[in-house]
Amino acid sequence: MKKIDRVDFNLLIFLILCLFFGDAFAATREDLYPKHSSTNFFAIDETAEMSIAPIDIKSNKKRTRSRKSSGKVNFETFRQYYDKALKFYNNKAYLSAARIFEELYPLSIGTPVGDTILFLFADSYFQNHDYQMAAFHFKDYSRRYPGTERAELAAFNAVQAMYYTSPEYYLDQFITTMAIEEVNLYIQHYPYSKHIEECNEILDALHDKLAKKDMEMVRLYYQTGYYEAAQLMARNFLKTFPSSKYAPEVLFILIRNNYDFARKSVEQKKYSRYKDCIDAYEKLHVQYPESNYIADGKKIANEAENQLKKIEERKK
Repeated sequence: MKKIDRVDFNLLIFLILCLFFGDAFAATREDLYPKHSSTNFFAIDETAEMSIAPIDIKSNKKRTRSRKSSGKVNFETFRQYYDKALKFYNNKAYLSAARIFEELYPLSIGTPVGDTILFLFADSYFQNHDYQMAAFHFKDYSRRYPGTERAELAAFNAVQAMYYTSPEYYLDQFITTMAIEEVNLYIQHYPYSKHIEECNEILDALHDKLAKKDMEMVRLYYQTGYYEAAQLMARNFLKTFPSSKYAPEVLFILIRNNYDFARKSVEQKKYSRYKDCIDAYEKLHVQYPESNYIADGKKIANEAENQLKKIEERKK
């Protein structure tokens, strides 16, 4: 009997506590979430000052890092921090703006200002010349908000950002090939864009970088005596980059390579390799008759013909 009384007493205490803290929680929740719709709560004045500053492509220096924003971004302080981030952005303090936009964005997902904040977040990195981060977030914008007014601009900015992250030709060109894919995707999605001409220029520059890297490989193989590898690399180059400005030089390297390869070969293979030398010169002469390499190429081809005659005489 005593055990039952004790249980009833504890249950009574528990119910009193629930009633007390339930009222307190309801009051706190009412303070945190004002009584208006989410659309109004996140509505941004479209007349507020917001601009995208032009960027100086010649200077890839990142701006000086500023101190991290103090305070805490939440639903209560959302508008205050949005205005603060916008002020930083318009004053070209892009890194400070990016830090606040990064905190605001998770709270804005699914609201009318979500796409604006993500775009400004990406553009803050772009204007600060942090092109890797800019490319990532602009691509994220294109994926999340494909039907918005800024979708095409975000896609083009992603193309530019990836172009700027492409390394020098002598380094690994994985990012360059990714950038080429990104440009082609943009052209496919926006074939009538006003940026098509710029995209074609970017494509030319990226392909030129790949071509220069391959041309240097042909030269390196030849100079180090890897004649067969140089021959294979040169032929692949001419198939992949037939219109490259480096094509005449690659053909000339191939002429010299084939001549030296023949000269150092065993007797049975000399004939075919001297013939390869002459064939390479004929391609150079036909395809690039105005090339500066014609005169030197002809001298080597003439010498290869002399060697062919000697081989034929020895066979008689």
